[in-house]
Amino acid sequence: MGEWLPLSEVAKRLGVSAGRAKQLLKDRKLIGVRRDGGEPQVPAAFLGKDDVLKGLPGTLTVLADAGYDDVESLRWLFTPDPSLPGAPVEAIAAGRHTEVKRRAQALAF
Repeated sequence: MGEWLPLSEVAKRLGVSAGRAKQLLKDRKLIGVRRDGGEPQVPAAFLGKDDVLKGLPGTLTVLADAGYDDVESLRWLFTPDPSLPGAPVEAIAAGRHTEVKRRAQALAF
């Protein structure tokens, strides 16, 4: 999955307060996991230059609606899909988030 960032670093990269970064997790604009018992960590791949990747929050909502928890969503986003090609998170970063959301919607059926 590549580099993981502690929530404090996410806040710094996005130029927001630590409280706002926590709210992004709470609102499912981002997802992360606690690793090694510390603060939540978020994959660096979820961040663009100075914001959350466009299309990621909507995709996370669709995955949650399909019954995926955070760990399952992370696994799905980083599992290569030959039909994309590459992992869904790579397609989102490349601006193909609508296509990824369509695939996530199909998971619910």
